[in-house]
Amino acid sequence: MRNKQSQMPTTANGATTLISAGTTVAGDITFTGNLDVEGRVVGSISAEPGASALLRVVAGGSVEGEIRVPSASISGSVKGNIYSADNLELTKGAVVTGDVFYNLIEMSMGSKIDGNLKHSTASAKVEQISSASPVVSADKS
Repeated sequence: MRNKQSQMPTTANGATTLISAGTTVAGDITFTGNLDVEGRVVGSISAEPGASALLRVVAGGSVEGEIRVPSASISGSVKGNIYSADNLELTKGAVVTGDVFYNLIEMSMGSKIDGNLKHSTASAKVEQISSASPVVSADKS
């Protein structure tokens, strides 16, 4: 996307939480404001319902778990599904292993997704996606 400015907000309203390089957090995280992951998170990351929130996984940072946020910028690695109700940016070097549900997406050359891309409208909230029941089928032959 040459000569286009990113539509990603640089920050969300509220405080910034940092998980620094060399730090591992095991467990689920719920936040508002900004969450910068330079280290490793093993668990799900979600924004408080209705809150303005921005997740940044920087180069060298990693998340092993599901992500449910309005906006995210990924430069590191994610192993798990991503649900982004507003904006999702995958920069050069981003590696996502899982399905991506998005409203607006920007992918730079050099970013990778090993999974499916599913567009959802801006009116679809992250909470609505989470309430969808999985499809289960049984072959009785």
